Amino acid sequence: MKAILGLLTAALLATGAQAQDYNSRMIKFAATGQAGTPPVLGMQIFADKLAERSGGKLNTKVFANGVLGGDVQVLSSLQGGVVEMMVWNAGNMITQEQDFGILDLPFIYQDVTVMDGLLDGEVGKKLTDQLPEHGVVGLAFWEQGFRLLTNNKHEINKLEDISGLKIRVQQNQLLVDMWAALGANPTPLAVTELYTALETGAVDGQETTAPFILGSKYHEVQKYVSVTRHNYNPQIVLIGKPFWDKLTEDEQKLIIEVARETAIEQRQISRDAQVSALQSIRDAGNTVTEIDPAELQGMKDAVRPVIAKYAATFDPELTQTVFDAVGFKLD
Repeated sequence: MKAILGLLTAALLATGAQAQDYNSRMIKFAATGQAGTPPVLGMQIFADKLAERSGGKLNTKVFANGVLGGDVQVLSSLQGGVVEMMVWNAGNMITQEQDFGILDLPFIYQDVTVMDGLLDGEVGKKLTDQLPEHGVVGLAFWEQGFRLLTNNKHEINKLEDISGLKIRVQQNQLLVDMWAALGANPTPLAVTELYTALETGAVDGQETTAPFILGSKYHEVQKYVSVTRHNYNPQIVLIGKPFWDKLTEDEQKLIIEVARETAIEQRQISRDAQVSALQSIRDAGNTVTEIDPAELQGMKDAVRPVIAKYAATFDPELTQTVFDAVGFKLD
């Protein structure tokens, strides 16, 4: 009996010690995406898993729809310790670290399996290792998917059809240069201002993924959708370093584990949603155009100078690893 009591006491002590490794914390987790879109669904999965795995100690409040501000504003809030976590397009981290721009090179990423291997492996690590000096820590790569082009002027079947269109783009110079090369009039604008800009005609169109188009109701103020798949958007899950540095080692470990476990579920949700959302947009009466491969090649050729320009600014070893993996050659 004494032996049994001793084992029970040891188990209780061990459980108590484990519980003490997690402090009671509330994490504000922000995104500009709409509720129901794949990144925001991933945020809720993360929140549920983290609460369960921490015994209710580490709790997360999800803020979608840009209620805490646009992406640039929220990133600043992470760096300042005002907001704890965010998820946004990984390529936009070019504003903090130039190498992240490699994720926004147009048209070269088409195989999601290859992308998973790159982001979960050497390339992802090389990128996230650069972030702490910028006041944030990269936890995992999730997915938003392939971006499509929408507009309210006319159907787009070829490169020339893009000419002169005023297209809202993310606040990222690489993407401004890309759309200029395609003949558009690129207009950087915070996503929180986009619906109104489309509705009033301040811009002719925009470019994002099918689930985001549907979730943000852009299809209600845009008529034409072109399946360009011009960019693949991995999403990066970030945590502010001021908050990170307050966490215990066990808390840090658990948050990383949960963010990376969630990536597996979130990516599948995203991939399923690409198909279902595009069908919903068709069903709503929008004109959805699948571009002929020969015409799409004209778009790819138009942006090659932009790829060359920016590739020269990235770490050469990183660039070669990526180009080899996706089978792309500049020459």
